Amino acid sequence: MRLWHEVLPRRYQAVEGFNHGYPLRTATPQHYCRTLEIGAGLGEHLAHEDLRQQDYHAVELRPAMAQALHRRFPGAHAVVADCQLGLPYADASFDRVIAIHVLEHLPDLPRAVAELRRVLRPGGSLALVYPCDPGPTYWLARKISAERLFRRHFRRPYGWLIRREHVNNPAEIEAVLGQHFQLSERRFFPLRLPLRALNLCVGVVGR
Repeated sequence: MRLWHEVLPRRYQAVEGFNHGYPLRTATPQHYCRTLEIGAGLGEHLAHEDLRQQDYHAVELRPAMAQALHRRFPGAHAVVADCQLGLPYADASFDRVIAIHVLEHLPDLPRAVAELRRVLRPGGSLALVYPCDPGPTYWLARKISAERLFRRHFRRPYGWLIRREHVNNPAEIEAVLGQHFQLSERRFFPLRLPLRALNLCVGVVGR
């Protein structure tokens, strides 16, 4: 996991530009706001946010990664929690909620999305990015990036790992989101064409 968070973002900056730029472009301008990010990792997205303009809470499942995130960004609140089991916040606590390449990993996706709905205030925005997996473009990109890196470092097959990690496809994610949010925007990368087969990932805004 550390290899994924530390090495791949530096090598594939075009994809990272979309991953972290999309939530910024879709944010509603406010003088000051309260933001929640789930699955914050080592703070990859935090590096793109202006913490002077918000009260930023970064939720991470792994304690060691949350500690590293806190050391790197002491101005943010690093919280260890599992959004599938419940977030330690009151209802309607946040103006923005962000999840970048997180929802595809969650076995209890309905519970997690319900929690995001609960903590987001009425009129707030949910900004998400997730992969177009399964899809031929994503499959090819993975073959020459994450899979090649994994095989070289660990000398073992990769298929079992991605099957365990990517348990929700885009259609399943959007079906669950639609039960709690109105999806007001969808943007694909790298092509603007709304075809998952030709793209690597998709950004969605829910309200």
